[in-house]
Amino acid sequence: METPKHHENYPIWVVTLSNLVSLATYGLGFYIMMRLNLIVAFFYLAFVLVLEFRLIKRHCVDCYYWGKTCGFGKGRISAWLFKKGDISKFCGKKMTWKDMIPDTLVTLIPMVAGIVMEILNLDTKLLIAIVLMILLTTFGNGFIRGNLTCKYCKQKELGCPAEKLFNKEK
Repeated sequence: METPKHHENYPIWVVTLSNLVSLATYGLGFYIMMRLNLIVAFFYLAFVLVLEFRLIKRHCVDCYYWGKTCGFGKGRISAWLFKKGDISKFCGKKMTWKDMIPDTLVTLIPMVAGIVMEILNLDTKLLIAIVLMILLTTFGNGFIRGNLTCKYCKQKELGCPAEKLFNKEK
């Protein structure tokens, strides 16, 4: 069977796997932050939810996959909540490394907090959570985006600011 150049609608197993990696990362972050304080953990969770909401409201509405099943399922969620935007706005956006800071903080804050707590008080469960978060953030995300989602994305063909940022050599 020939591998498609792109997916019109991603298979549900890809959406499920990509979301499991994200949810596991968020769950580990919440666990690590909860070790500091329950209130801090809920602020962390609120931060994650704000970033996800911002994504489906400001970016997914302009994406080719609005109303369709993208690799993360957010195109359908965006269509349930917001009117369709303008795909040319998505293609015309310019993304810089500075734009990645909020998303990086989702994993960086719990990892740094966890490492500091680990140094102050050796805890095997905390160490395992930190290591798992690092593995999910690097290898897990790399596998999902490199092999399952971005590789077959129609929006990438039309113009994707993230693809332009991460693949400057093209």
